[in-house]
Amino acid sequence: MLEGETVHQEVRQWFRETARELPWRGDCPPWGVLVSEIMLQQTPVVRVRPIWEEWMARWPSPAALAAAPPAEVLRAWGRLGYPRRALRLHAAAAQIVERHDGAVPDTFDELLALPGIGTYTGAAVAAFAFGRRETVVDTNIRRVHARLVIGQALPSPSLTAAEMALAAELLPEDPAESVEWNAGVMELGALVCTARSPKCGLCPVVEQCAWIAAGQPEPAYVPKGQPWAGTDRQVRGAVMAVLRAADSPVQAELLWSPAVELTADASHTGHPGEVAAALDRLHGLNTHAPQLQRALSGLVGDGLAQLSEAGYHLPH
Repeated sequence: MLEGETVHQEVRQWFRETARELPWRGDCPPWGVLVSEIMLQQTPVVRVRPIWEEWMARWPSPAALAAAPPAEVLRAWGRLGYPRRALRLHAAAAQIVERHDGAVPDTFDELLALPGIGTYTGAAVAAFAFGRRETVVDTNIRRVHARLVIGQALPSPSLTAAEMALAAELLPEDPAESVEWNAGVMELGALVCTARSPKCGLCPVVEQCAWIAAGQPEPAYVPKGQPWAGTDRQVRGAVMAVLRAADSPVQAELLWSPAVELTADASHTGHPGEVAAALDRLHGLNTHAPQLQRALSGLVGDGLAQLSEAGYHLPH
């Protein structure tokens, strides 16, 4: 059995001494924490940080983002991926203004009621923005718990009720300590207890690790990374790059055929070079017609694009 208090102290001390200086930590306002948590979903810190900083300079409050046109929100999202997150964040900002007088709500239940906010994000914002005692469980935390307590190389492929129960059991009673514990375990998983090459020699609780004690057994399954090349996601991303670069609707013919030239009257004022380059990248995928149609229909269905008589464009 783990010596809970000792493990808590050692992880929290390690976090205080080695944690990365990230702009959404420390004195960051709750809105900045919420934006960071949405952006960090399935996206590494190195890609998020510059976009987060641009967003916070441009839209420092929910009211500022809520007043922005959806097209500008999607353009500012850039290449973070999963752009529906941008629209959900936009919708959440509008609801915060409408129902909470422009202030990010400070309880898990109120956060969970916002568009696009799931159980992880609600718990993380409540903990890291407001100091609430909440059970925060992300991929990094799951992996640390699996090794440290269960003795498994990796957690199960999908989050289980048993994992949530374990995380709740490990959570310190004191709210301030629970927040630091959540952040510390998450940081430990991100920097030391990594999936592929764990740096066990740097771990503050290596002597209590059940996985080490068991001889570091191999994982029960081989994790499969998400494919990208040739997928619908890649095609959708390429189409979105074209629409973000364009200031006016893009004729459907331009998306379908590299033989159609980008003429002067269809140069999409302001970014003709960017539009042409984005079109070249899209055509370079050599996408077959059904896949491109599926991507276009999906983008329209998800509210990320609109189709008018003039062509495809970002939502107004």
